[in-house]
Amino acid sequence: MAATPVSREEKLAALARLDRFSRMADNAIGIPFTRFRIGFEPVIGLVPVLGDFAGLIMSGYVLVEAQRAGASTRVKGQMVRNIAIDFVGGLIPVVGDAFDFAWKANARNAQLLREHLEAELRPQPKPTFPWRQFLTMIAILSGLTALVVVVAL
Repeated sequence: MAATPVSREEKLAALARLDRFSRMADNAIGIPFTRFRIGFEPVIGLVPVLGDFAGLIMSGYVLVEAQRAGASTRVKGQMVRNIAIDFVGGLIPVVGDAFDFAWKANARNAQLLREHLEAELRPQPKPTFPWRQFLTMIAILSGLTALVVVVAL
């Protein structure tokens, strides 16, 4: 079954939704007197095992948005890798909670999708005239013409 084409507006809307979600999930609250920010996903991850599964399910939303935006299989694979690292790292007792605060899989995945869509939506430059090939052909044809004239004399 062929995928339906996704318009520019749909891609930008998916990216905006994903940006809002990743900001809330990973960077919603600034920690006073530091440059660090946390979101609701690492806070939910403090609940042993269930919090990590809840974070895994929330991160699945990122994949849904990537699919809606028409992300490539490679980009979605990188997103799954980030989500898996976040999930497995979060399962480690005590250290996993610190890992959840630092890894920020949703923000990483939003950035992956942004880079992919920006590259895809960037206007393609108009092809330039192949002057080098043109001048090379003129030189070759001129040389052959001169050779034919010399041989004919």
